[in-house]
Parts: sequence; structure tokens; C-alpha cells
Amino acid sequence: MSVEDELKELRRELRYVTDRLAILDCVMKQSRGHDRHDIELMASVYHNDGVDEHGPVVKLGPDYGEYANQAHSSVFVDHLHNITTHTCEIDGDEAHCESYVIGAMRSRDGKTVHIFGGRYLDRVERRDGVWRIALRRCTLEWTMNGDTSLLSSGSFTGFIKGTWDKNDPSYARPLDLEKTPVKKW
Repeated sequence: MSVEDELKELRRELRYVTDRLAILDCVMKQSRGHDRHDIELMASVYHNDGVDEHGPVVKLGPDYGEYANQAHSSVFVDHLHNITTHTCEIDGDEAHCESYVIGAMRSRDGKTVHIFGGRYLDRVERRDGVWRIALRRCTLEWTMNGDTSLLSSGSFTGFIKGTWDKNDPSYARPLDLEKTPVKKW
């Protein structure tokens, strides 16, 4: 292989790796925004004309965050969306992704956690050099419930408790043990 061919191949591989990381970051930022109720972060991962379909609710992606925050906070006190298996097929400026998601959502009663398993099926597009979601379709594969009364038993006293706003310690820059205020169990 000539040096020129080798450089061409390296550029192609670097483009692929850079695109994959940008796409994965996009998917992860949406989940982080979801769990921190950060509307700006959630909106930033959708194109202005992007669409999010969660069951019967179909919203323009940038508007999904406000709807989701209201819907979640009406029945849950906290939640975590975990992205697990993630596959992605890139074809130029368009990519099709499948991301498995496990959502754990604690009810307002403080005693029950609802766990959901599903997938995000995304068409992600690079526009003006930025990868964002053009279409997200959410599947639901299974659910189960569990008891969370252990959280209020005192067993976790002193552990940090996340918040649904930018006061969550994950936003602290720099993260500092002494200077970063936290809410605790």
C-alpha cells in the first residue's frame, strides 16, 4: 500500500471514529438531559425539525424536553435512563442507530420503582457539520416493579442524591469535594 493510500485509509477511519463518537455523545446527552430535566441539553440533540415518538406522543424533538419533564415529574420523584447496547450504521451524513435503554423511575410514593426496557431507534443526520437526531422512535419491550423502601431506611445516609436541575453535582466545573454543594439522602 502506498503512503498516499495509507493516508487516505487513515483519514477514512478517523472520520468514522469521530462520527461514531459524536453520534454516541448525542444519544448520551439526550439521556443525561432527560435525567437532569435539562430542557436545553435535551433540545440541543435534535435538529429543529427533528421528531421524537414516545408511544402515542409525537413531538418536535426540541419541544420533547418540556413535555417529558412535566409528564415524568407528575408521577415520579426521580429516574435514570441507562443506554446499553448501541449500534450505528453510518452512510455519509446520515446514520441509523439502535440504542437499548433501561429506565428506572421511582414513584411519588417513594416506595416503588418501575423499570422499563426498550430501544431508541434513531435516524441521526449531520447538518452543518453537527450530528443531531432527525427522528427518534421509542420501543417498549418489558416492564417490572420493585420495592425502593430501602432508600428511606437510613442505609444510604450520606450518599449524594441527584437533582433535576443544574444544581446536580454533575454540572460542577471543576468538580470539587469541598466546594461542590450536594443534596444527600
